Amino acid sequence: MSSIFQGRSLLAEKDFTKEELTYLVDFSQHLKDLKKRGIPHRYLEGKNIALLFEKSSTRTRSAFTVASIDLGAHPEYLGKDDIQLGKKESVEDTARVLGSMFDGIEFRGFKQESVEQLAEYAGVPVWNGLTDKWHPTQMIADFLTVKENFGRIEGITLAYAGDGRNNMAHSLLVTGAILGANIRIVTPKSLFPSQEIIDLAQGFADKSGSELLVTDDVQEGVKDADVLYTDVWVSMGEEDKFQERVELLKPYQVNMDMIKATGKEDVILLHCLPAFHDTNTEYGEMVKEKFGISEMEVTDEVFRSKYARQFDQAENRMHSIKAIMAATLGNLFIPKA
Repeated sequence: MSSIFQGRSLLAEKDFTKEELTYLVDFSQHLKDLKKRGIPHRYLEGKNIALLFEKSSTRTRSAFTVASIDLGAHPEYLGKDDIQLGKKESVEDTARVLGSMFDGIEFRGFKQESVEQLAEYAGVPVWNGLTDKWHPTQMIADFLTVKENFGRIEGITLAYAGDGRNNMAHSLLVTGAILGANIRIVTPKSLFPSQEIIDLAQGFADKSGSELLVTDDVQEGVKDADVLYTDVWVSMGEEDKFQERVELLKPYQVNMDMIKATGKEDVILLHCLPAFHDTNTEYGEMVKEKFGISEMEVTDEVFRSKYARQFDQAENRMHSIKAIMAATLGNLFIPKA
């Protein structure tokens, strides 16, 4: 028995096999069960975890903090005013310093190159909490939620409606292809994923039997989908693109018509949050004032409906992050796949 995870970083889903990702989903489910039954699982007793946040996040910060404490580790939050990656200090220098003090590092920020450099020089496991290209910790939570609802991942059809070039579209396409889920990216042609990403995903799909589709046809894209997935139309740092995205993506809003177009009564909604489903935020008010719409990527009706699973999905961030940290940093003996 030997660990296939010990000391590894999680930077992008493409670096892991189907068996490895499946293990992390199943381990997340196991740790969730232990948590619900009040059974201690302090696999990281005495460890120290650095949480680096160039981009703020309610769920990622909360999930890593609670997961660390549940595992017996101490989390230390370092926000954008506490770190100077590439500004006053190089990523390499930061990595070497933090790696000498902490046992593991989480990074949520703008550039994939930053998290890769951290992993190269830190000498400890580094976990990608989100970059411009990938969102691997989210994927484990997402497919855990899929498995909880359908009992399986293979053969499930997930249709993502929205910006096809963002990190969520990339991660869903590639991770689903690895795991054997059928993934559809439903987006305007101008927002299709790059051919590089499509080719990468197709290579995995050829091995797993996953069926992939990138289309601008909403009816074709969502027909027979088990899961509808959406994300914000404008990512952090892209606020200047509101008008362009609202005009482009209005036809791709997840609403009751789209739910009905799946033809599936047991279809579920997933959303990595935050969601602009009403005007109870500053952004929501701004969009209503400027563009005359009170809902963006998902309607309030769908968001609050029986189909919605986004809050289960949000909770699963904590369980999946716990599994990722325990597997890569803990003294666990995991059989090779």
